[in-house]
Amino acid sequence: MKRLLTLVAAAIVPLAVLVPLPSSAAPSACSSLSVKAPQGGHVDSVTGLDQPGGTVDFPANPPFPASSVAGVPAYCQVTVQLSHPGAGDHVKTVVWLPKTGWNGRFQALGGGGYAAGEFGAPWANAIKAGYAVASTDAGVVGSPYTADSWALKDGKVDQGLLTNFASRSVHDLAIVGKAVVNDYYGRAAAYTYWNGCSTGGRQGYVEAQQHPTDFDGILAASPAVNWDRWTVGAIWPAVVMNQEHTYPTKCEFEEFTKAAVQACGLEDPANCHWAPERLIGKTVLCEGKSVTITAADARVVRKIWDGGPWYGLTRGTPLDGLAATDGQHAVPFVVPDSWIRNFLKLDPSYDTSKLTYAQYYKLFRQSHAQYNKVIGSDNPDLSGLRRAGGKLLSWHGLADSLIPAQGTVDYRQRVEHRMGRVDSFYRLFLVPGAGHCGGGPAPTDPLGALVKWVEQGKAPRTLSDLNA
Repeated sequence: MKRLLTLVAAAIVPLAVLVPLPSSAAPSACSSLSVKAPQGGHVDSVTGLDQPGGTVDFPANPPFPASSVAGVPAYCQVTVQLSHPGAGDHVKTVVWLPKTGWNGRFQALGGGGYAAGEFGAPWANAIKAGYAVASTDAGVVGSPYTADSWALKDGKVDQGLLTNFASRSVHDLAIVGKAVVNDYYGRAAAYTYWNGCSTGGRQGYVEAQQHPTDFDGILAASPAVNWDRWTVGAIWPAVVMNQEHTYPTKCEFEEFTKAAVQACGLEDPANCHWAPERLIGKTVLCEGKSVTITAADARVVRKIWDGGPWYGLTRGTPLDGLAATDGQHAVPFVVPDSWIRNFLKLDPSYDTSKLTYAQYYKLFRQSHAQYNKVIGSDNPDLSGLRRAGGKLLSWHGLADSLIPAQGTVDYRQRVEHRMGRVDSFYRLFLVPGAGHCGGGPAPTDPLGALVKWVEQGKAPRTLSDLNA
């Protein structure tokens, strides 16, 4: 399969024509809203607060910096606290509803890493564009980088919170968010959209697979599908460096990447076969010091490019995302490191730097066998979405340094193998040179392209269709 894929962040909102409320409609009082619990859940509380809008400030929430958004309309902020009997969880779902200028649409925002939702500037940008917008924390409060604060309970995996993070809270968000919109405005949203990247992209695929009637359109960028295999696969570069006892510096890695791009370009990195051994003996300047690339360096790079049991980083992709090093030690990507320590070894203190190749392959098989049905998010049966008339628009950067695009391509191919042609409702675009959720030639308005597809029947055909 050969298509272009694009890259988008949840902060990007479409420049779509507003669909105003009927002149006779007036929002309900923000403090008087009620919400019916989604199936299997319990509403613990509903709080509504009138907010003046204007300039809205968001504090730093690493990895996201502090930000401010000006020109935000006055809005109603509704916080719904949910729980699930037997799960021992406390889930927060927040909905923002513009008091004027609502365009008749509802937008749900996905998360990133181990954060199930987005609670920053994208909210303000969405309501500026006229959307009612919502997100959820799934009850997994803590660092977006690790699951250390919630993964284990009494030495065992907290199945309730894992279920929330994997799938349950995304569906609850759709049900609760749309109910709040209906209660506040006195009518249902005319169109509903999912907007997510990385974990948010994976969540979008979960909705397409498990709850295909929740959203009219799903935008799923750089999706972390195949989660059970990608997480273990993503630590492969660190395992290689540790097992080979070779730790190339960042500038050495950059030299290999630059040489591969010069040899093959950026358009089709999966079919680039440039040999890293061609750089053996070359001297590069690293922070004022001359360093000679060795055969051991080339061997490490080849193993990283080739991948282990999962897809490796393609030639031309920056290596310092998954193959970070301080020159003396491998620095594993924190998301897969946390997955292995908590969900596979059940030991937050486990040291992944000690993994042998044999142990690593065993963990890969364990993760797939134990968690694919829980959080794999890769069921190729999208017949429900096709019957529902929903649209799934997905993109992936070909220079994604965290989630190799080939995993998404693999999923798309399995969908086609099962269902035949699916372009009528599911389109995947690959973006040469684009990184993870941004960078490079990222499209400027993929959500706007999805809106046109859903509401006007104008399906995006090329990458340029995803730009404003």
